[in-house]
Amino acid sequence: MRRYGLYDASRGLTLAVAAALAGLGLWGATQIGMQTTGRFWLSMLIVAGAGLLIALAGHVGTWTKGLRLRVSPGTFVLAFLPVLVVTGWILIATQPGNGWQEGRLHSWSSSIGILGVVHSLGLWHGVLAFGLGLMLGLSLDGVPAPAPEEEFAPAYERGAPAADEPLAAERRYAPRREPAPPAATPTEESTQTQTRTRAPSR
Repeated sequence: MRRYGLYDASRGLTLAVAAALAGLGLWGATQIGMQTTGRFWLSMLIVAGAGLLIALAGHVGTWTKGLRLRVSPGTFVLAFLPVLVVTGWILIATQPGNGWQEGRLHSWSSSIGILGVVHSLGLWHGVLAFGLGLMLGLSLDGVPAPAPEEEFAPAYERGAPAADEPLAAERRYAPRREPAPPAATPTEESTQTQTRTRAPSR
């Protein structure tokens, strides 16, 4: 059985650091408060950033594994966007004071009979914002990085020797031989034989 001691330790340390930073962000959001509309949205932004940080902590080792981080289109559309709409609706409808579109969404919620649900969930502003940031981070995933284009280029484009390069080299460096004399044709061969036969004898 393989041991993952170093991997587990580094992953645990990464998550611990991310949790500490997220907790620090949450503490900062409580110091800002939610007494006004501006403070409310700044606090929600910080809390959502804390959730995003927790999700990104799981991708810290992506680059060391030869992967690249990308937004998953299907996850983003089917998971994050619905959560964004619902969370945004609730936060806008229950924001303090008379903020942007607060009255309109409050009226729409009352018209379709979900005002009670909106008010109940609106008590957990921070949880909703944290979950929104977490869903955004979960829309990212690690995929294998594309191979460089030169790996797919033909051999002659990469400067690699062609398949017949050894044969060409052998021909190039082989010692040059003197061309052999042309073989005598049958007519010339018979003429030479007759000449030798008819030579005068002494």
